[in-house]
Amino acid sequence: MDLTVKIPELNIKEEEIRFLLAQKLFEEGLISIGKAAEVSGYTEKTFAELILRKGIPPFKYSDLNLRNELNNA
Repeated sequence: MDLTVKIPELNIKEEEIRFLLAQKLFEEGLISIGKAAEVSGYTEKTFAELILRKGIPPFKYSDLNLRNELNNA
């Protein structure tokens, strides 16, 4: 799907806008990390590293899954 959005002139590069959109959609749980990487134009690994630097975990665990992971550690 192609989407065209008219926004006022900003001093932000298109790549940064794509990344911010992908980051927010991922953060809200609306898209997967793979789809977010695709939207941003980065590889999944690079996207995960970038959001991790911003304090956003690249993987989402439910309380039950997290508890199981901690018990198995």
